[in-house]
Amino acid sequence: MSGHIPRVALTGGIASGKSAVAMEFSKFNIPIIDTDEIARDVVSVGKPALKSIVDHFGSKVLTANSALDRKQLREVIFNNPVDKQALESILHPIIRAEQLQRANIAGGPYQIHVIPLLTETGTYSQYDRVLLVDCPREIQLQRLISRDGIVVELAERMIAAQASRERRLAIADDVIDNSGDQQSLSAAVAKLHQKYLKDLANRA
Repeated sequence: MSGHIPRVALTGGIASGKSAVAMEFSKFNIPIIDTDEIARDVVSVGKPALKSIVDHFGSKVLTANSALDRKQLREVIFNNPVDKQALESILHPIIRAEQLQRANIAGGPYQIHVIPLLTETGTYSQYDRVLLVDCPREIQLQRLISRDGIVVELAERMIAAQASRERRLAIADDVIDNSGDQQSLSAAVAKLHQKYLKDLANRA
């Protein structure tokens, strides 16, 4: 398709290493469209999405500085599937619109779109390739506990709330195993970058 910039959806379970992989691609000057980053931006103080969240959940999800208390909100939604769905209905359309706007101006031979909940939302058919960052559940659990400073029970609930590893593997075109060291990760990304330049850029 003329003028089409190929898009690779980068996904993976929580604490699997999506940000680390995206950073490796950015070293090759590949545009990164990160929906987690967008999600943070659209709920900053003064943004309409934050007001909608407060209207639904109340001021208990705000810090003393009137910013979003992410830890409090996370605890609320992971204990209540109805609240989780309500939050998603507020944020997903806003995030999607901002994602498309950023993609349209980013350029590049191809783009990496970081989408943690790709499997859950079923939007993978909208991308040219799906790249999964994968690691064993035990490693994922250890990283999550260490990264967020949370108890094992909450970490297990957060992992269980997402699509299973098997479901993510089922939609993946490419898989990076991130159970090794940084050198292994860098090498895997460099190899994929060359593959994408050859295979995807020809479609543009």
